[in-house]
Amino acid sequence: MSDDKPNYQERLKALLHDRPAGSSPNNDGDGEVAEASCGAFGYLRGIRDQATSVEFRFKDGNSTWFPYSWMGTWKFNPSEGLLLKFSGDLVYLVLIRGSNLDKPLNEGAINLTHAGLQRHRVLFIREMNDEEIRQVGETGPTIDSIEVAEFESHAELKEWLSKKAPAFLR
Repeated sequence: MSDDKPNYQERLKALLHDRPAGSSPNNDGDGEVAEASCGAFGYLRGIRDQATSVEFRFKDGNSTWFPYSWMGTWKFNPSEGLLLKFSGDLVYLVLIRGSNLDKPLNEGAINLTHAGLQRHRVLFIREMNDEEIRQVGETGPTIDSIEVAEFESHAELKEWLSKKAPAFLR
């Protein structure tokens, strides 16, 4: 077996990220960089580019995807986090806690909130481990936790919010 062939993990990663094994995750095929990322999230570099879904990556290796077409209202409260609402077969809330969630990255053209989620340019948001959070410090966004909950009724949703993030009920 040749060493230049992708191994099982590389092939699986390629399948999960919808690109051929061995291809660069940041190359759009024309030699231009189409994607970029920081420790907290990945995004499309093109100002007019839009993703069809956003992936939430958890520390345990699991992921959940939601189509942007399901995204409804979302709220940002620097002391509480970011609350995204997705409506599909059920209503889903995604509560993202971290720091500097609205801080622009080094080049200043993107941040998680306004230039990212609002413009559907964010490809994934990932929970970071303690060491990654320490390395970023106050220089950029960090994601401490992501919680996803599903609801069949508005009463269930309000009860969950009152326990998890009451500031978003105001």
